Amino acid sequence: MLLTKTLRSSTLKYALICVGVFGAVVCGLLGYVYWSTASYVRSRSDRAIAAEHVILRQAYDRAGRDGLIAAIERRIADGRFEGGLYLLADAALAPIAGNLKSWPPALKAAEGWGNFDSPEWKPEVADRPLLRASFETLPGGYHLLVGKDIDDLDEFAEQIEIALGLSILLTFVLGVFTSIFVTRRTIRRIEAINATSRAIMQSGLGQRIPRQGSRDEWDLLAENLNQMLDRIEGLMAEVKQVTDNVAHDLRTPLARMRGRLEKAYASPRNSEHDQLLIGDTMADLDSVLRMFASLMRISQIETNDRTAAFRAVNLASIAREVAELFDAAAEEKGGRLTVVADQPVLVTGDRDLLFDAVANLIDNAIKHGRDAGEVIVEVAQDNGAAVISIADDGPGIPVNESQQVFKRFYRLERSRCTPGNGLGLSLVAAVARLHGACIELTDNAPGLEFKLLFPLRAGAEFDSCLAADGGGKI
Repeated sequence: MLLTKTLRSSTLKYALICVGVFGAVVCGLLGYVYWSTASYVRSRSDRAIAAEHVILRQAYDRAGRDGLIAAIERRIADGRFEGGLYLLADAALAPIAGNLKSWPPALKAAEGWGNFDSPEWKPEVADRPLLRASFETLPGGYHLLVGKDIDDLDEFAEQIEIALGLSILLTFVLGVFTSIFVTRRTIRRIEAINATSRAIMQSGLGQRIPRQGSRDEWDLLAENLNQMLDRIEGLMAEVKQVTDNVAHDLRTPLARMRGRLEKAYASPRNSEHDQLLIGDTMADLDSVLRMFASLMRISQIETNDRTAAFRAVNLASIAREVAELFDAAAEEKGGRLTVVADQPVLVTGDRDLLFDAVANLIDNAIKHGRDAGEVIVEVAQDNGAAVISIADDGPGIPVNESQQVFKRFYRLERSRCTPGNGLGLSLVAAVARLHGACIELTDNAPGLEFKLLFPLRAGAEFDSCLAADGGGKI
């Protein structure tokens, strides 16, 4: 089955096309190498023959026929000229001097170049060697032939041809083999991803794509897909948790409303009692509506691109305005709300969303801080970031729950008796993500300090937000 998929794979088709193109280029390149090498070797041989011919012609011009005969005989006797061909013939092509016994029939013109073979040249060799010569008709009617045995050059050219042919064949064989190998490996990894996908569709998000540990692009792809599956699984778990929490939080007010209405239905009409019942029911409905409004607001922040409304805003001004709004609530608990914001601190963002986020943090600090305690709101610039911190002196948050409090509807056990729906910090986290900010939780000893850290430059983000100082960051 893997072989069938390999042969049908588009990857193999593209690979073979590339091998064909590459092979054609290699053939052209090696053909040029062969042609240039053979041409160079033959031209070098022709130059040697031409130079020897010039020397003998000069000997004839100086000393006539006898001088030329003497020069030919010296060369035949000299071992340095082994393989050289020399022939001086008369006007009737009868040999006068040289190491050829007859004029080659293939050389019929008055002068020029030619290739031929001769039965008297190396008669002991089964195959007649190829000879090449330059010839001309001298003044006086004599014919001069000067040549060379070029059979070794042809053998060299044949060896080059064989080597080039084997190289081309090996290139195509290796190319096809490599294409099939790479395609099979690619299909095997794709099949692993497909198998995991099918398993996920059949049994759920618990499956993960296997990795080979090679840290290649396939392992990186598998790692990214696994991280995506982890994220999806986490989101699905959050959706389930939100669903469970919504059902849990709605059960109580809805049950109270039904109980009141059922009791009123079975009782005689009493205008004063009915008025109280309607008021309590409306209060419970308002609580439910506020819950859904908070969910809708968080969803809008997370899904809509609201950065178009970003403007330069002063965090110090926002902190002072929110503090004025909650000053009365702090006094009701006998506490004090202090703002430290002497200098303007400008960031780029949505003023309304930042106002809501700071309001939720201050509201939590007042609600969950100790009675007659103090809440300090401070705005400053620190290490290239705009920081707004809200610190209280209450009981704080356990370390193991510092990351959980940002989940929707999550509430600490001790906070379940206080008003609220567990969505305030979820909204703060959504606003922080929209603005590329970090939320840092640190121990205030006693109490808790929330810090919102905003990049001063628009569009910038912090590289990471890691746990630190017994608290955490998101």
